[in-house]
Amino acid sequence: MHQGKTPETLGEELRRRGMSRRTFLKFCAAVASSMALPATMAPVMAEALAKARRQSVIWLSFQECTGCVESLTRSYAPTLESLIFDFISLDYQHALQAAAGHQAEEAREAAMKEHWGKYLVIVDGSIPLKDGGVYSTVAGETNLDTLRHVAEGAAALISVGTCAAYGGLPKAHPNPTGAAAVTDIIKDKPVINVPGCPPIPEVMTGVIANFLTFGRLPEMDALHRPIAFFGDTIHDRCYRRPFYRRGQFAKRFDDEGARNGWCLYELGCKGPVVHNACATTKWNQNLTFPIQSGHGCIGCSEPDFWDKGSFYAPLSTGRWGSAEGIALAAAVGTTVGIGSALLSRARQSDIIRKG
Repeated sequence: MHQGKTPETLGEELRRRGMSRRTFLKFCAAVASSMALPATMAPVMAEALAKARRQSVIWLSFQECTGCVESLTRSYAPTLESLIFDFISLDYQHALQAAAGHQAEEAREAAMKEHWGKYLVIVDGSIPLKDGGVYSTVAGETNLDTLRHVAEGAAALISVGTCAAYGGLPKAHPNPTGAAAVTDIIKDKPVINVPGCPPIPEVMTGVIANFLTFGRLPEMDALHRPIAFFGDTIHDRCYRRPFYRRGQFAKRFDDEGARNGWCLYELGCKGPVVHNACATTKWNQNLTFPIQSGHGCIGCSEPDFWDKGSFYAPLSTGRWGSAEGIALAAAVGTTVGIGSALLSRARQSDIIRKG
């Protein structure tokens, strides 16, 4: 945590740490790529970051499981270490800061006072509203009061994880605490959602890097998600999509189709209606994502995913997206499957006749 220091530009700080311009440009190229920006933006980003001041960040954790923080610590482009030590001043975060108790709260208030109107707030976890929000408190203050207080002097807020973005699992029926999303409460500040349970770490750090570079949040969709990462469905970019087109679907997780990497649509994959970068940015240093590991998408980056039926029921039988969209997906899959089966039988008949 960085407090009470005279602000340095990031360029000065990086030079002090011995980072070469070549290394810095490679870093900026990686971030630009993750944000779907052209390669020509790397030097522009490098110049902007070099002149920027270290960004004060206050991270608030509410009704959550710490999974979002755990995910962030596994980021590699940029790494958490490079974010904390080179690019931001993480002035408050329960799981990562050394201070505890009243000292932690004093650090937060000091950061707010010093950077009023300029600090960035990151929120993970939903906010309970029922009975005045008494179901989750920190230092004797409800999450609701804390969020309103801290957001008052913020430049912008980032809701990381499905709980902060939409209410998440705490909001699942019957929602005993009255769990709500950040956007349900904060109406007068820019808020961007980075949903996922947990989110992809590079998506989180990419959004932060974008704010550091351009001084604003990136372009968002109707659900306040960054279009660079959530503009396409997982199905749009899935490497199994050719099998979908050919009507080749695994029927069980242990059948020949599953072993051959066929489409998991009939096993409940929600990829056709779920927007996220899982199939492109992936996880574990861009090595894999759930579908690549053999399990269908459960839709964790979409609102109310927990209450939309079984993870293992096909989209056509659940409550995902619009009826028209689901019907179309089901119809296309069925039509392709029937067409593929008829073509296969025709070929077999032709082979028999020729034989």
